[in-house]
Amino acid sequence: MKRSLDPLRRDAKKIFLHAVHAVDAQSILSSYVSLRNKVLRIGDRKYPLSQYERIFVAGTGKASAAMAVNLEKILGTRITQGLINVKYGHSQRLKRVRIQEAGHPLPDEKGLEGAKELVGMLSHLTPKDLVLFLISGGGSALLPLPVEGITLEEKQATTHQLLSCGANIREINTLRKHLSRIKGGGLARIVYPASLVALILSDVIGDPLDAIASGPTVPDPTTYEDCARILNKYELWGKIPPSVAGHIRAGIEGKKEETSKEGEPAFAGVYNLVVGNNLMAMRAAKKAAQDLGYRTLLLSSLVEGETREVAKVHAAIAKEVLLSGNPIPPPACILSGGETTVTLKGKGKGGRSQEFTLAAALEIAGWEEILMMSAGTDGTDGPTDAAGAFADGKTLKRARTMGLDPWSFLKENDSYHFFEKLGDLIITGPTGTNVMDLRILLVRNPDPSKSKE
Repeated sequence: MKRSLDPLRRDAKKIFLHAVHAVDAQSILSSYVSLRNKVLRIGDRKYPLSQYERIFVAGTGKASAAMAVNLEKILGTRITQGLINVKYGHSQRLKRVRIQEAGHPLPDEKGLEGAKELVGMLSHLTPKDLVLFLISGGGSALLPLPVEGITLEEKQATTHQLLSCGANIREINTLRKHLSRIKGGGLARIVYPASLVALILSDVIGDPLDAIASGPTVPDPTTYEDCARILNKYELWGKIPPSVAGHIRAGIEGKKEETSKEGEPAFAGVYNLVVGNNLMAMRAAKKAAQDLGYRTLLLSSLVEGETREVAKVHAAIAKEVLLSGNPIPPPACILSGGETTVTLKGKGKGGRSQEFTLAAALEIAGWEEILMMSAGTDGTDGPTDAAGAFADGKTLKRARTMGLDPWSFLKENDSYHFFEKLGDLIITGPTGTNVMDLRILLVRNPDPSKSKE
């Protein structure tokens, strides 16, 4: 009788959902924000409400509306006004804060409308105003407000080129900041001299504040020269709109204002606080795996690089566990987090987690004791309705019996339709959080009645 891999799938899904729940945006703020005796406590700071005439709640990102739910419970009618830009389908029911749904990963007109309204709401503030700004993954694309002389369409075209060439999120955000009035510390300039608190759910490797949502509330260490180096690296000068290329060149020549820098007065009243990140989710996943009886290794929360190459490395680790018991013996759970990149060459549909899993499936074909999955903690992998996918040692065999050629799907970057046909997509819907991807490798004990050739 053949052993079913279904228990491994169930375990992997349980581990993933436990990790997601640990960084749930609605509940996570309770650990950092409270109101007692009319004093708002945020992290290690205190904000006596008697010092403020108005409180504004604003934000951007896939999970920012979920974060606002908690703030409304804490502050209620004390919130004067609010506006948050979120990805389509990621709204929440709010009473004091208005939600503007917009496009992601490519910015759209709705995002532009929301950005303009948000800037209007937060302009001309005084020291007696307090702004609570909620930031989560996707925040950069969801709050587009191009600099003068560049249209939204031109910024969209630039973003598309950056996403397609394999640029990492830091490189993409370097360009975004220099094409925006809000990013790269621009929001801090707009809000000044009001007090500004940014509550941040990180979706960037290592939690660099200037990179999360392109750093609207922090000084920007990047320059126009950095933008030029990125355009040179990926040979994009001739592919981006002339207005964008001209803006970057003018900035290098000192004809355009740089993004906000360390030491500016606008940052004197700013407090940035990371309330959740990938490592926090991974630690929760580790505990869940241990509770299920797995020997567990938290490999790294800092994994990046080309998705297909990362998949090969993870597959090799899983095989090593099975063959030699290194770095841990089975039953084993290996966890990794971070954000890989996909260089688009085909015209298919998918995301980095689904492409990772398809590439991994090719590497573990025949290894029936191994299951691998990757999923985005926000519940959406790329421009799809799937969070990610499963693959195991039988994935390729099943595909071929259905007449599916996995190599052709991978070549076309069409992992979504491959796993859709197999019924191996992970569908969660919007999760209310976003702390990058989580990869789970499960290796069970080998069947004693078989031996690996």
